[in-house]
Amino acid sequence: MKAKIFAVLAAAVVAVPGGVAYAEPQAQAHEQAHRGHDSVRYAAIKSCGKDGDAKPCGDWRLVMHDGSQSTLHDAQTVALDVKGKKLVYASAPIAVSGNGQRIAYLTKTGKLAVRTLGGGVKLFAKNALPRVDQNNITLRLSDDGARLAAVISGEKVQSTRVFDTATGARLGSVPGNLIVLGFSGDGDEVLTSADGDEGVTDLAVYSDTGEQLVRGTPPQVVSSNSPQALSADGRTVASLVAGKKPQLVLYDMQSDQVVGRKKLNLPAGDVDMVDWTGDTQVTVHLVQYQESGNKMTIVQIDTETGAVKVRDRYRMLKGMFVFAACGG
Repeated sequence: MKAKIFAVLAAAVVAVPGGVAYAEPQAQAHEQAHRGHDSVRYAAIKSCGKDGDAKPCGDWRLVMHDGSQSTLHDAQTVALDVKGKKLVYASAPIAVSGNGQRIAYLTKTGKLAVRTLGGGVKLFAKNALPRVDQNNITLRLSDDGARLAAVISGEKVQSTRVFDTATGARLGSVPGNLIVLGFSGDGDEVLTSADGDEGVTDLAVYSDTGEQLVRGTPPQVVSSNSPQALSADGRTVASLVAGKKPQLVLYDMQSDQVVGRKKLNLPAGDVDMVDWTGDTQVTVHLVQYQESGNKMTIVQIDTETGAVKVRDRYRMLKGMFVFAACGG
């Protein structure tokens, strides 16, 4: 784990005064990955059935940045229950890494897997996940795809499992009563939220090996505007306030202070994802749900000036049951 000024979680990649920032070549590499035609924009599965009776069907489709498509023939599509029977109204879990290079999913033989574009498939151990209904599993990849979190929901509280995707090794666990918000930009830590005292919401940071590094209670302007993202400096949380007067709020977990507010001029759309993607850059996915195909707009926000730049726009496939976009 790389050294940090304050040994806490980082959820993406930004620096604050006194913090540790990513080198510029890494920021450029991140940007190039999204410009390339050989990275995934999103994964989607088709919806079948009449209105009010929609079901997932067919194979997971991967839609690339150049508009081409491929299918994951080995991926489970309809979720199975603990006895192996189909949960016909639920899709199996899937996740795309922020750089669009790796996809995590369950195979049709029930194994956890991570596929690398242009590479192979890493199959995890048979007991990597507990025996639960597959619709109770949520998968989350780090921006570079090097780390995978498997979040287990359901009546029985079970810890979130964190894996190294190159080896399939389980690195550690995060308490199951916490909501996993995402990985740090370098993937070494996990940002979570939890119910605090007197009805407030806390943010807590865990290492990828499961050690709690810091926990605090942010102001309501941060806690009430989810999803939050934590920078790679390990202390700065970004929260996007939507609505008629959108703004980006930066909160320092170490000093327990709001350290920045920037008014924003954002395109239309609901906030789908927030990620740090540069030393002073936050990237936001905005989605508009439409019958003709959902529209996605991805913007980059300069955290110092509040300037907003559109990085990408696209219309998704029509008739999707669910989609999973790349982050970052």
